[in-house]
Amino acid sequence: MQNQENKNGYDDSMNNYGYSQSASYLDDRMAAELEAADRATFIVKTYTHLLGAILAFVGLEVLIFHTLDVASLTQTFMGGRYSWLIVLVAFMGVSWIADIWASSTTSVFVQYLGLGVYVLAEAVIFVPLLYIATTYSSPEVLPTAAWTTLLLFGALSLVVFLTRYDFSFMRSFLFFAGFVALGLIVVAILFNFELGPVFTYAMIAFACCYILYDTSNVLHHYRVNQHVAASLALFASVALLFWYILRLFMSRE
Repeated sequence: MQNQENKNGYDDSMNNYGYSQSASYLDDRMAAELEAADRATFIVKTYTHLLGAILAFVGLEVLIFHTLDVASLTQTFMGGRYSWLIVLVAFMGVSWIADIWASSTTSVFVQYLGLGVYVLAEAVIFVPLLYIATTYSSPEVLPTAAWTTLLLFGALSLVVFLTRYDFSFMRSFLFFAGFVALGLIVVAILFNFELGPVFTYAMIAFACCYILYDTSNVLHHYRVNQHVAASLALFASVALLFWYILRLFMSRE
């Protein structure tokens, strides 16, 4: 998302985020247009926020599983044919709002609020899957899925950083494929049938494509004030990849 910032009244030579005046927080230029040091600062801040989001997600899951009755919560989410559909619709609504907040051009607090709300929403929607994985699968499934996700994310990120290739051409494909996937999920819920392993593999490939797309956007298309929004996009792609890798490993039990 290419947002414009109001630079009126900003005269400081160094802002609170470590950028020089040529790359100030209120600067509306692309990070890719900056000098190497400022580009590196933007990238480091983006991935630091991504790491923070992942750690916050893990912490929230630990808190939820130690303080709430996750069995009852899972039953509530998935007990009826339409329950999970309602949860998904609510999650999409919250995600949309969180993305808008994280891309705010007027408030740093709102940006962080958006990222925090999105991480919380992901933690909640993951509860049923994690409960089933920890209750009915072998103890190795969850950590293996997590490490596989991180290694695959690292490999895909490395491809983009080494080649510096711009994957923004995938935007239309990802948009269309996302709607198709969502439509299939809704139909499967409404008519109570399993999408099967082919769909799981397709969604893993879809998440991998999104990681390539989001990572190339970090290098080429985000503005210097958008490290929070960039980290949210990357976190969403990592969460999607983890969801379907975990489902794949669970299906093999």
